[in-house]
Amino acid sequence: MTPIQPLPPGLIAVTGGEQSGKTSLLRRLSGDLPALPDAAAHADARWLDLALPAQDEHTAQQVWQALQARSPRWSAALHQDLVEALGMLPHAEKKLFMLSTGSRRKVALVGLLACGATVTCLDQPYAALDRASVRVVRAFLQDMANHASRSWVVADYAADPELPWQRVISLD
Repeated sequence: MTPIQPLPPGLIAVTGGEQSGKTSLLRRLSGDLPALPDAAAHADARWLDLALPAQDEHTAQQVWQALQARSPRWSAALHQDLVEALGMLPHAEKKLFMLSTGSRRKVALVGLLACGATVTCLDQPYAALDRASVRVVRAFLQDMANHASRSWVVADYAADPELPWQRVISLD
């Protein structure tokens, strides 16, 4: 078995079809699942199920506060910018069960993008989003593409052709 290479800073695409292991890889990187032999979870990695299961009774604001409490490098300014850019201000005090699938996923995305983790794992970040929100997320990732010390690991069926990937990992 070949040891897993360290993650480079910038954007990393993890691609593959259904049941190829994309989500499991993100969860292992973040420590949400046990790491594989010859690999380790990253000490400062964040992954969230963007559907936010079992959080129906929480408000968007409560989700963000909980993530902020676990994120020492949380960016309040970025959080606010993303809330506004993704149109989430009117939904901040709504319970998650009241939100559409896309808005619920935007709650999780706002938190993950603002958390400041060294490795941020995004599982199909464009799913269920409107075009304007996809543009916001894509622009954020574009801005982070050449970051010197942070990695964004983005799992999806295919790598977004509009983004400058440092590495593409195909699980097919």
